[in-house]
Amino acid sequence: MTTLLIKSIDYLATFDDARREIRDGALLVRDNVIDQVGTTAQLGSTPADRVVDLSGHIVMPGLVNTHHHMYQNLTRVMVQDDELFVWLTTLYPIWAQLDDEAIYVSARVAMAELMQSGCTTSSDHLYVLPNNATLDAEIRAAREVGIRFHAARGAMSRGKSQGGLPPDNCVEKEDAILRDAERLINQYHDSSRHSMSRIVLAPCSPFSVTPGLMKEAAQLARAHKNVLLHSHLAEDLDEETYCAKVYGMRSVDFAASVDWLGPDVWFAHAIFLNDREIQTFSETGTGMTHCPSANMRCGQGIAKIRQMRQAGVKVGLGVDGSASNDTSNMFLEARLAQLLQRVAPARYLSETPGGPGGFGGNPKALSARDALEMATRGGASVLGRDDIGALAPGMSADFIAVKLRQLGLSGAERDPLAALIMCGPFKVDHSFINGREIISRGEFTALDVEEVLASHRTIMSRIYQQ
Repeated sequence: MTTLLIKSIDYLATFDDARREIRDGALLVRDNVIDQVGTTAQLGSTPADRVVDLSGHIVMPGLVNTHHHMYQNLTRVMVQDDELFVWLTTLYPIWAQLDDEAIYVSARVAMAELMQSGCTTSSDHLYVLPNNATLDAEIRAAREVGIRFHAARGAMSRGKSQGGLPPDNCVEKEDAILRDAERLINQYHDSSRHSMSRIVLAPCSPFSVTPGLMKEAAQLARAHKNVLLHSHLAEDLDEETYCAKVYGMRSVDFAASVDWLGPDVWFAHAIFLNDREIQTFSETGTGMTHCPSANMRCGQGIAKIRQMRQAGVKVGLGVDGSASNDTSNMFLEARLAQLLQRVAPARYLSETPGGPGGFGGNPKALSARDALEMATRGGASVLGRDDIGALAPGMSADFIAVKLRQLGLSGAERDPLAALIMCGPFKVDHSFINGREIISRGEFTALDVEEVLASHRTIMSRIYQQ
């Protein structure tokens, strides 16, 4: 057993059950688990194999990204000014050129970018798997870079010829999807506490899979411990129109019809929910991921985050794909989540047009701590984890540190925690995942970033030539 003492922390934000914020804080870690949390006066003289002085830093739990499409960093800043369905149909032919190497290389870029912005746990929704590409490539990348990873085996099975949106060369046979999903669970899924690798089953969306696949995926997931379900839902008004036309019901009712509501399910976006549907999410324990950058970029709308949180819905944050967001920065998502809720007109966030606030916003809609809680504890809850998202004894040793003495934080000493998003976003100076230091003084300890970037450029050149 090895021990690590982090001491002299200027400001330690624990996000524990008591939401303690400690000046001159300290953490004691044994192997990959937090053993003690307190002040430097309490813990500073504890013998340890390694001691790290983080004076001049703020420390908090690592951020949890609950929705992404990592391969999309190969197609950033494309289709800049069109709605979602046009964006998708334009990019599908390019994504059809992906292979296993492209999946692996793009995942390394995405994970490194996430980790620089404070992320220590990420899910990824890989639903385009052409040319014998596999989810194994992402899992290999995650193990190499050291991120805690929930790999979502996405799928599209309903091509254009069957009334779906994706082209036929981007879809798979449903029996093959389910066989591969079971293989991945058996090979990689670790349901234990402090697990670094879990599998999620994630048919892509109501307009790209059949109800039969949704039902069978739910049955398969529930036959295994801690295998969760994930998909897109209520992301776009075109989806709402599609569900009404094809299924004769709204998106949430469709989810209910295929047994896709419950504490083991979370959806990305969930923008267009009414009061009844928000209450359904709350009552069933269904979670959602808020992706503010992507929602704004594609002009989709503003999710009713304040209302959802007040109703008790589990809400996390996601950077979404790097072609609909163009960046993978969790601090930025927290910042935009806060600001977007404040500017949302009350008439939009309420079922009663012209309610309190009229057409204006509400500066009390979401605080900085609310936004950061969504990025930590909220994301952990969405992913079904009780071992990440907070710094407390028995929790996984996932934490980040940001240097306080820098230009963008000067003058924010009265509340350095809020400043991380209100004055940012910032890159981390230190990142520990599962007790291992991944970033030290702003640099990766084992990842060759220049090699990663060179590989990425090579893959992009090949894909665009094809």
